[in-house]
Amino acid sequence: MQIDTDSLSPQECYRLISGIVVPRPIAWITTQSPEGVVNLAPFSCFTFVSNSPLMVGINIGRKAGREKDTARNIRALDQFVVNIADWSMVEDVHASAVEYDAHESEVENLGLTALPSVTVTPPRLEKAPISLECKLHSVTGYGNTGAEFFVGQVTRIHVSDRLYEDGRIDTRALQPVCRIAGANYATLGEIRQLKPVAQTPKSIIEPGS
Repeated sequence: MQIDTDSLSPQECYRLISGIVVPRPIAWITTQSPEGVVNLAPFSCFTFVSNSPLMVGINIGRKAGREKDTARNIRALDQFVVNIADWSMVEDVHASAVEYDAHESEVENLGLTALPSVTVTPPRLEKAPISLECKLHSVTGYGNTGAEFFVGQVTRIHVSDRLYEDGRIDTRALQPVCRIAGANYATLGEIRQLKPVAQTPKSIIEPGS
């Protein structure tokens, strides 16, 4: 089978690619409006883009051409928090995707508890085993539906003690939630450990190099 992508609608393209690019990690983002309303929403187009300084990136689309609360709040404060959920939280992650009005807080409606952040205004989720406090670095638009790639510099990382050892995260213990096509989620399956491949250490590139 061959598929001509020019013949597909934006929704058809999304349905197709969301079943191809799998599994996708979920950024469970808390933001805060200028009025103080805490917003919570999951985004599965999420990755890291730099290790020095540490930066993460999230693609945020639009709803019928309208900017989502998350994007609008990030622009307003230049700050956000990426919470990483574990498998026990998958139903809350899914429920937080419901489209609430801007003056409603998903955190309150879902009965979740928010804790103050250290370096940014938006709070983090108490039950999340990992939270990344982020300050907005840049926003880049892509395509013709208004999707934008938000990059944030990580200023503080909160990690549950049970997951952290010798500078690494115990991924097995984390049991992260990932998104696959449709309203389907998964977590880690079989983990196969292979012999490490030798790599040149990462370093900072000096200006003019």
